[in-house]
Amino acid sequence: MSRLRAQSVLAVKSYAIIEHLQAYFVAGLTQKGKQLKTDFVQFKPVEWLRDQGIHGGGCRMMATDALFNRASVNLSQVFYEDKPEKPLNSATAISTIIHPAHPLSPSMHMHISFTEHKNGKGYWRLMADLNPSNEDNKYKTQFENAIKQTTDDLFEFAQKQGNEYFFIPALKRHRGISHFYLEQHDSGDWTVDSALAIKFGESVIDTYCDIFYQSNFEQRLATLKEQRKQLDYHSLYFLQVLTLDRGTTSGLLAHNQNDVGTLGSIPSTIDTILLKKWIDILPEAQQPLMFGLLSVLDESEHCLIGNKQKQDLVDQLRIFYKSYPQAINFQAKGFVVPPTVQNHNG
Repeated sequence: MSRLRAQSVLAVKSYAIIEHLQAYFVAGLTQKGKQLKTDFVQFKPVEWLRDQGIHGGGCRMMATDALFNRASVNLSQVFYEDKPEKPLNSATAISTIIHPAHPLSPSMHMHISFTEHKNGKGYWRLMADLNPSNEDNKYKTQFENAIKQTTDDLFEFAQKQGNEYFFIPALKRHRGISHFYLEQHDSGDWTVDSALAIKFGESVIDTYCDIFYQSNFEQRLATLKEQRKQLDYHSLYFLQVLTLDRGTTSGLLAHNQNDVGTLGSIPSTIDTILLKKWIDILPEAQQPLMFGLLSVLDESEHCLIGNKQKQDLVDQLRIFYKSYPQAINFQAKGFVVPPTVQNHNG
């Protein structure tokens, strides 16, 4: 089956923007890879279909080069133009996570999407966060200055919302060192807002590609302590994504047709022994979730997370929220909580 696309004017235009940003990011990372190594970085496409493509789907570009622990640049468009009972007309997004292999090279997450409702309303979501396992403030400054230049007076508000969303209460820390999150942005002028999305996306991509190159070009052999900090951080990332990240959880609860792709942000190796130690500091209502997640993984300081483990994790997450639907209230939130599941399910 082929993957169909939404036909509304704004859905077509937003798809072109997201498709451009995906290609732009893949090209940027590929170029930096060529500069760093004699062999090329190769991104391979993986397609997924929503209702056999009738309601869209997506394509994630995956890199398995030695420079990356995990690298996934995902494009998606889901639409329900033929389903009057659903409030969502279309949702078009790029969602990407890069986990470099080297412990001194920071991870980065970016999400840009346009959501269009049948009532004629629509809005953009812009997110970007820098996530090093071994902190380096020069990269934080570089990352934030680039975003400030493209978002002007929106920066301070979005930074506050990002800091709210990416805080991990149990560990009393944030997921990263710089967080930007602008939710349901609609100035009333779609042309202006779409131009902002392009400028924001290209700026984040250009800046991160430079940081990725600098941190790999200047790199020395990581110490055992720095390698350990990376493993600990990847374990923290696992905890945050599967117990707090509302976008991930909402996507998995909305449908089951891109489970492995939705967990593309999970690092390839985590410490499940460390995660087990963190269970007692989680809210009591979330502890069964972590027990369930760990039950399908090997107990190891270097537990590998492949596609099978991702699917098993998703199954456990759905079992948990079916049994404890009220636990969704423990999910992270900014100043606005988007009704993602309701949009898809009606």
